[in-house]
Parts: sequence; structure tokens; C-alpha cells
Amino acid sequence: MENATVDLWATDEVHFQQHGSRCQMWIPPETKDPILLHAPTRRSVGYFGAVRLRDGKFLFCRETGKFNGASFFAFIKTLRRSRIRTGRRVVVITNNAKYHHALLHRPWREEHILDLALDYLPPYSPDLNPIERVWKLTRRLCLHNRYFNQLEAVIDSVEAEFFRWTIHNETLRKLCAIT
Repeated sequence: MENATVDLWATDEVHFQQHGSRCQMWIPPETKDPILLHAPTRRSVGYFGAVRLRDGKFLFCRETGKFNGASFFAFIKTLRRSRIRTGRRVVVITNNAKYHHALLHRPWREEHILDLALDYLPPYSPDLNPIERVWKLTRRLCLHNRYFNQLEAVIDSVEAEFFRWTIHNETLRKLCAIT
């Protein structure tokens, strides 16, 4: 973090479901528990996301197909482009998903090792990845206790927040601080 020639990014994938999520709330004992309706569906939208730990800048990309080596390859190319503006080496904290190690992009990663490096977390340790806090905050701000009758409404709600975070962001910087 203290090295001025390196930008440390945390990246991960996430799905947001159309039925949203619930949070706890206090209900007076004399009141009947409210009924919270959810859409009877399992539809969801997936995103690749990355947060730069030094200033909270957020990058995201909606995934239209499924998460795989090709889609991750396109996303890490986008992360590498951030180096052009800053002149810093990009080091990416990521989990051990198989497509993060894909043979498809291994030659490219080896060719650009001076510009971009992937730093893998130990298996089964999602709590070590700072971006998991961003996903939790997104769910709380955009999805908790809301009814979405269309998946597009979920996308609009989530992406409106994501666009606010694409500039240097003190909230995300503090949320993801590792020092």
C-alpha cells in the first residue's frame, strides 16, 4: 500500500438477485409481522467489480453471459488500462476461481507481468477480500427491503450506485482500507 509505484486493486464477481434481500427490523409485539412480497423468480444479474484501495475508485462490468476465462480476461484488460493514466503497476487481489488461472489468458498475463499481477487469496477465504464489503454495502443501500418486479429495476438501482462510486470515493476507501 505504501509503494507509490503500485496500485492495489481488490476484485471479485457478484450476483444480485431480483428478489432482493431482507434485513432485520424491530416490530412492536402487538403488531402482526409484515409480509414482504418477493418476485417468484431466480433471475439475477452478475458483475465483475474492482476497487482501488488507495482512493476507493470503483470499476465494474455487467456480465451478460456467465463468469468464465474469456469474460475475466476482458475485465483484467480494463484494469490494466487504468495503469495508463496513473503510470503505476497494477496488483490485483482475487480469489482462486478456476477461470482466474485460465490458460486462455496466461500468455497475456506473463507478457504484461511488469504492468499487472494477480495475487491470489487462499482457498475458501472470501472474508480476506476487501471488495466483499462493497457487495454487502451495495445490497444494503440498493436491495434491502425493496420489491423489484423486473430485473431491469435491480440493474438500475445497483448501477446508479456503482456510477456514483466510479470517481475517487472516500466511502469505499475507508470501507476497504487494509492499513
